[in-house]
Amino acid sequence: MSLRGATRAGPDAALIVFARAPVPGRVKTRLAPLLGEAGAARLHAQLVERTLRTAQAAGFSDVYLYCSPGTRGEFFKSMRKRFGVRLRSQGPGDLGDRMYRALSRNAPGVLIGSDCPALRPADLRAAARALQAGFDAVLSPAEDGGYPLIGLRRVSRRLFDGIAWGGPTVLAQTRERLRRLRWRWKELRTVWDVDRPEDVARLRRTGLLSRVRQPSSAARGRARP
Repeated sequence: MSLRGATRAGPDAALIVFARAPVPGRVKTRLAPLLGEAGAARLHAQLVERTLRTAQAAGFSDVYLYCSPGTRGEFFKSMRKRFGVRLRSQGPGDLGDRMYRALSRNAPGVLIGSDCPALRPADLRAAARALQAGFDAVLSPAEDGGYPLIGLRRVSRRLFDGIAWGGPTVLAQTRERLRRLRWRWKELRTVWDVDRPEDVARLRRTGLLSRVRQPSSAARGRARP
């Protein structure tokens, strides 16, 4: 399976996927009490794989997997082999620094995280079409007040500096920055991501992942402080 040779979703539009290596204890830590550290890492890996399948189905010809903490891990090498993505390192700094660098190097581009299995190929194509139509930015709002998708035709640090990343005001702050820049932007449908134990229950109900393992009693025991 490869993304190379697919039909371009927009003129020179790049698709950027942000992902962290699925290391137990370092990813999805808020889910460890439910799934255990190893189970939370497995779920994270599943979410990354689903995101890359969504990217493949969207038909972008330039797809970059921006990796943290670096590109050398076996997991990322496996993703490159399976999906034909180009690996890049996210580099240092907070989320805003890393997103700014990635989009600056690949504008016009659409950047997505790997925590939102509700995103569909049609959402990614809609973002590319918005940039092609002349919008300066496109956002997909999240129910928790953030956004799992941002697309930019041009890039400004003002969209990323001083944002309270991970909090409930990320989207509101970004909208205010866009207004101050006097940019035209479009918002797509509101989606949800997987961060909290209740999100895992929702994930099971929706069937967006083929399987999400129930935590074993041993895993629950290891997760206790």
